[in-house]
Amino acid sequence: MEKILVLGAGMVARPLVEYLLEQGYTLTVTSPKRVRAAAMVGDHPRGTAALWSTDDPAGLDELVAAHDIVVSMLPYAYHPMVARACLAKGKSLVTTSYVSDEMAVMDAEARERGVLFLNETGLDPGIDHMSAMQIIDTVRKEGGRIETFYSLTGALPAPEAADNPFRYKFTWSPKGVILAGNNDARYLLHGREVFIPAGELFRHCHPIEFPGIGSLETYPNRDSVHYIDIYGLQGVRTLFRGTLRFPGWCRNMDYLKRLHLLSQEPLDLKGKSYAEMVSSLIRLPEGTPLRRHAARLLGLDEDDPFFDALEWLGLFSNDPIGRDQDSPFEVTSDLMIDKMMLGDHERDMIAMQHSFLAVYPGGRREVIHSRLVDYGTPATHTAVARTVALPAAIATELILRGEIRAAGVMRPVIHEIYAPVLERLAELGISLTEERTPAADGLSVLEQ
Repeated sequence: MEKILVLGAGMVARPLVEYLLEQGYTLTVTSPKRVRAAAMVGDHPRGTAALWSTDDPAGLDELVAAHDIVVSMLPYAYHPMVARACLAKGKSLVTTSYVSDEMAVMDAEARERGVLFLNETGLDPGIDHMSAMQIIDTVRKEGGRIETFYSLTGALPAPEAADNPFRYKFTWSPKGVILAGNNDARYLLHGREVFIPAGELFRHCHPIEFPGIGSLETYPNRDSVHYIDIYGLQGVRTLFRGTLRFPGWCRNMDYLKRLHLLSQEPLDLKGKSYAEMVSSLIRLPEGTPLRRHAARLLGLDEDDPFFDALEWLGLFSNDPIGRDQDSPFEVTSDLMIDKMMLGDHERDMIAMQHSFLAVYPGGRREVIHSRLVDYGTPATHTAVARTVALPAAIATELILRGEIRAAGVMRPVIHEIYAPVLERLAELGISLTEERTPAADGLSVLEQ
């Protein structure tokens, strides 16, 4: 029986572990806290929990050598280390993270060794790639080409759980959610490249009406132009990949940035309260109320809801921070994590929408919308965990069964990979609905 090594027992790993055990595979799940791995495998006879941390490369080599394939659910920065161990032992690797430059340079050697390093096999990136390529390839087979493509995805609390001032709750790496807002962005709009520096990211937010959910907003997700080559969309006029949130998120996050509350520069915080940290960051004049000065800096009224959000987080509090040195980002994000984790009895939600304008011979034009909405089940699996972990689990199974024979550093953008993964996901209740309508003109999702 094939043996699978799963590195990491974090917030989204459980559905992967359960799926692979149910399919009859033998698993070793590792964590620097063995109790977390043990909780995942339980008393299953084919499940083993192992103590391992990323500062033990020798232990990693031994683990990789003893298994047939590796699934890394570690933070993305550790994937190249794992990939190098897999190269040395001739083992394939599956991850749900973006392909880094360090990973990409291993492509030739992986091909030579006949192993597959399949990355971006989660939700976003992952299901977004696979479902998009399914439509793109279908349009091509029908003789058409893609002129416009918008891909929007959000991991959100279900509407009834979006009950705090940020209308957001964390269901995966909380620090990762907030750090993602510190990336530059680039996209193609009507044939023109648009570059958004990280400091202005949340000022480029667009309202979206999502069927069955209602009002959302979207902002650019990293470098969309990069995907012209990945998707083979040379000649496309618009290509925009965006993140979905409930209205208000962009505004609040932009103001947090403008008050330097997401800065990663270390500060001396010894003996300081949260209010004193904020006062220092915005250079509060002596004798001026903190809320009033912050309002002046942002050009807002003192009773603006944003300041209620800061009060709710505790950033205007006189409570001691209790740290000698740290960054405003760490302090602010820790307050957000403390207040904004999804509750055990609350649902989360995945919302994904692809919108295409396809042009066919003879001038026929067609708008294609493809949408996914998936809700988590309280006390079992979040929607995030299901939609991130299950594609990786299915791909792992297909590699072991020899149904995916590709080699090298790849994303799931070829038919050999995406077709069987999407088919199995649909059997598990995760599928996109498709809507095609004739189009007289263009498609401007960002200008609704």
